[in-house]
Amino acid sequence: MSMMEHTSPPAPETIDLLDPQLMRDPFWAFSRVREQAPLVRGVMPGVEPMWVATRYNDVRQVLSDPRFVADPAHVPGSEPNHRIEQLWRTRGARPEDAKYLRASLFGTDGPEHHRLRRRIVRAFTSRRVARLRPRIETLAHTLLDHLPTHVDPGGVVDLIPHFAHPLPVTVICELVGVPEPERPHWAARSSMITDGATGPDLGDALHSLITSAHTLVDHHRDHPGDDLISALLAPQDDPLTATETVALILNLLFAGHTTTVNLIANGVAALLAHPGQLALLRDDPTLAPQAADELMRWCGPTPRALPRYATEDLHLGQCPIRKGEAVLPVLAAADRDARAHPDPERLDITRTRTRSPQVGFGHGPHRCIGDHLALQGAQVAWTALWDRFPDLTLAVTPDELVREAHPNSWKLTALPVRLHQ
Repeated sequence: MSMMEHTSPPAPETIDLLDPQLMRDPFWAFSRVREQAPLVRGVMPGVEPMWVATRYNDVRQVLSDPRFVADPAHVPGSEPNHRIEQLWRTRGARPEDAKYLRASLFGTDGPEHHRLRRRIVRAFTSRRVARLRPRIETLAHTLLDHLPTHVDPGGVVDLIPHFAHPLPVTVICELVGVPEPERPHWAARSSMITDGATGPDLGDALHSLITSAHTLVDHHRDHPGDDLISALLAPQDDPLTATETVALILNLLFAGHTTTVNLIANGVAALLAHPGQLALLRDDPTLAPQAADELMRWCGPTPRALPRYATEDLHLGQCPIRKGEAVLPVLAAADRDARAHPDPERLDITRTRTRSPQVGFGHGPHRCIGDHLALQGAQVAWTALWDRFPDLTLAVTPDELVREAHPNSWKLTALPVRLHQ
């Protein structure tokens, strides 16, 4: 008899992963869960139960230990159901589009994942991202030029639709090579998917983007240029399939667009609510990279990573996990864990971390490949915003800002500000 058979699993409470409180304030709500038990059982309609990891070391282990995989098909001798496919189906995705989930960076492991990641890393180089910075700055200043025209009669403007949202989606479309006339279509479909659409609306939006991406791949195959798709299609010994190429494009669109929109908005809200930290950043712009890293920890836009599946019986901390069981890592809880971050509730843009880096972009082999683009976009946005409007203030109190109840994004419904005092 194995050790696993001698050990009784813990019996913590079961939590509803679609609880509005967990979704609207994952940093506070999951922190309570984290201190009650190392693991809890999480449930949601249409998806099989899974363990929920909230402590920093446990989250890091789930994200980096090769005994945990993203694709349940890689669990030996078992056929556990794919929670992400279940979730997409419950939202309304069409069955024929499931292959794009399985072919993505998010859903592959081992050599297959390494092959896909190597190809996109070669195309998505730091040099290519650095070359985008002047363009990001130009786009940011153009949006800020027009921002006063959107001020309502009360002197208030919502920064999300007029600044935080259009900036990163335009950057992603330019990076990928989406023609300018088609960008509103891509932006609208991407927003519909990431904003939580369900039913036929979700299924139609996802299928429309997949169709558009295939058309774009065909175009760039015949007319290569200086864009990411052309780089992905460049001759290689092991070329990507059309499905793999489209899946990678969707990865970049969903992750890069949504993450950066919400990082920009969350960062603005946090800094306006902490004027001392804002003053530090404005007095010393060289703190921008450090500030971005701290804001990813303190108010990161992605509260949860995707589930991982145990390929064998193992222990997570002191808790037994059986082969085939799914574990959901909660990044928001890990990044507020005092075991890793002293005084974790305090926002401190001068904070230095060496042994316990934030996990807002994930960790291990599936760490977000677009982290440098998201951080660059956010830093440009914040710098340009306060350079242009140094007296910017919130139009409501921080407590009056409303968060959407979204399982995978920590996002504001609006960010009302006054451009001048």
